[in-house]
Amino acid sequence: MGAATCAVPEGMASDLTQLDIGPASGSVTLSERAANHIRNFLAKRGKGLGIKLGVRTSGCSGMAYKLEFVDMEDPEDAKFECHGVAVYVDPKSLSYLAGTELDYVREGLNEGFKFHNPNVKSACGCGESFNV
Repeated sequence: MGAATCAVPEGMASDLTQLDIGPASGSVTLSERAANHIRNFLAKRGKGLGIKLGVRTSGCSGMAYKLEFVDMEDPEDAKFECHGVAVYVDPKSLSYLAGTELDYVREGLNEGFKFHNPNVKSACGCGESFNV
């Protein structure tokens, strides 16, 4: 999907297969639809460097995604550039999110972000949490 136009984290080796962070595709990417949505939202918001993705302990399956805007860089975060949008991931979440693509989808009357995470082994029935 969008991985062809996304770059590896700044300061990180281009051969991510040598790192112990999950799948060989260690990057976190955005679909073009997700990048467009984020760019438009940042423009309306009037500030922001990009988005930060992470995971937290929650829900019936163990983990839930978190997504927030970044107004100031944290030097410990991995930074990816994808379709002109900066994507930040904290070091603890990177192993759970390696290889993930964030998409923006419309399904009927609903629309929102959808995580395509190859690390997920199971998810709860409500779709709010997952297990790796």
